[in-house]
Amino acid sequence: MTGLMKNPRVMKKAKEEIRNLYSKKEFLNEDDIEKLVYLKAVIKESLRFFAPVPLLPRETNKSIIIEGYKIPPKTLVYVNIWAIQRDPEIWNDPKEFYPERFLNNDIDFKGQDFELIPFGAGRRICPGISLGIATVKLIVANLVNSFDWEMPKGMKREDIDIEGLPGLAQHKKNHLCLVAKNHI
Repeated sequence: MTGLMKNPRVMKKAKEEIRNLYSKKEFLNEDDIEKLVYLKAVIKESLRFFAPVPLLPRETNKSIIIEGYKIPPKTLVYVNIWAIQRDPEIWNDPKEFYPERFLNNDIDFKGQDFELIPFGAGRRICPGISLGIATVKLIVANLVNSFDWEMPKGMKREDIDIEGLPGLAQHKKNHLCLVAKNHI
């Protein structure tokens, strides 16, 4: 919701896609979500831009050399997912929230495309990825379909911060406060 509220153009496109298909429907289900191409791009961009786990700890199982440094076995290494997903050598305008980068693009977050790994990769990928993504898609689609979202009085979109608290999991530093008005 932070990415959508901070970027009215993106919110408008997501709202139009959802409401053009399901404007009279009170609750969207998983089958409905599969038809929402732009919403899926918004979710991918949100996972790229707001990595849920910015640093991923891994332990080496054998001696390796990275950039000329010898790393012994059993060393704890932190993979900086936040930096990978904002790398200008990989992403055009990485500091911009731009879901269109995932339209007509096969990059996915399921651990095979290493430029987008919000849930890790390989054998140790997050086991809850399927449930988490299905839940997020359903919640966001239903929130956008059911309500028109506005900023509280006296607050502007520029006032929304995207800062997170330090820690292994990413949490917003300041809560996102919005006003919801029934659409349906």
